[in-house]
Amino acid sequence: MKIITLIENLVARSELVAEHGLSFYLETPTRRILFDTGQTGAFLANAKILGIDIAAIDTVVLSHGHFDHTGGLSQFLALNAKAKIYCKQEAFEEKFHGPKKYIGSTIPAHLLENRVYFVNETIEIDTGFFIVPEIPVKNKQDTAFYNFQVKKNNEFCNDEFRDELFIAIVKNNKLSIVSSCSHRGITNMVKHARELFPKSPVNLVLGGFHLKDENVGQYPEIVNYFNEIKPESIGTCHCTGVEMYARLRNDCSASVFYNFTGHSINL
Repeated sequence: MKIITLIENLVARSELVAEHGLSFYLETPTRRILFDTGQTGAFLANAKILGIDIAAIDTVVLSHGHFDHTGGLSQFLALNAKAKIYCKQEAFEEKFHGPKKYIGSTIPAHLLENRVYFVNETIEIDTGFFIVPEIPVKNKQDTAFYNFQVKKNNEFCNDEFRDELFIAIVKNNKLSIVSSCSHRGITNMVKHARELFPKSPVNLVLGGFHLKDENVGQYPEIVNYFNEIKPESIGTCHCTGVEMYARLRNDCSASVFYNFTGHSINL
């Protein structure tokens, strides 16, 4: 199984492009999966250069409803007529940063007809490949809710990201967690995944950890938890921030790498 980062904030190859956003391509022996679509359709050009056939993708998973994770979906759907879209129903709510800046999805409703499957419970879409929509917040310090709002019934309320989900992969009796922005906390995601699969030690934790504008005490909570569970490797990017990546690499006992655009991982 392989995971390729189609777009992220940074890039190390001159022929690829980067943007503030995130998109992963995951390939199993029987499935071709897109996890988020970045901010624009720029990930599509990267996919072509990386030899990934967009028309062959059969599954799309949306981590949450922000524009930098769903913005390229319309362009993807124009090129792919078969992929089923998995997300939570709340992903299409009106989302804001503060009460004025709209940061939600802008996908035309007609493009989603007969293509969306709303995930309400953990489902296995391929052998050992799970979409996990439940993220109990057991560690409140490791959350990124501040100044994010959702509009419901014409009223603004604090967004606690009920729309967020993540991917858990169990292979060779080892557990890997793939997140995107971790608004509900990467430690909360990993804790829940370990409860679902208690016999599998953690191999890889991959994604954005939303440490760029960290809550007070959030960073040490993440570091202490990683040093406690000792994953084999940690790959971080996007909303983690480069400076926080450098700190994680210094403070975590696990191998920590930056997951830039074009980076490939074999599980």
